[in-house]
Amino acid sequence: MGKATEKSNEQFRYLKNRIKMLHEVASSMDEENSGAAELKHLAGMVKDLEIKIERFRKDWEEDLSS
Repeated sequence: MGKATEKSNEQFRYLKNRIKMLHEVASSMDEENSGAAELKHLAGMVKDLEIKIERFRKDWEEDLSS
């Protein structure tokens, strides 16, 4: 998914960019001709995003407890 950052504001910007990219990919798909492969691709992007969000959440919680 590319290099992430350690600062929370940059992490948030990273997430916003990934969400924007997901939206652009989904918007570019043809509703009439998209199939299982396209859905699998979108699901993979969502899963990668969920993993990154969880990682950042843990980072932020650790920062608060430090």
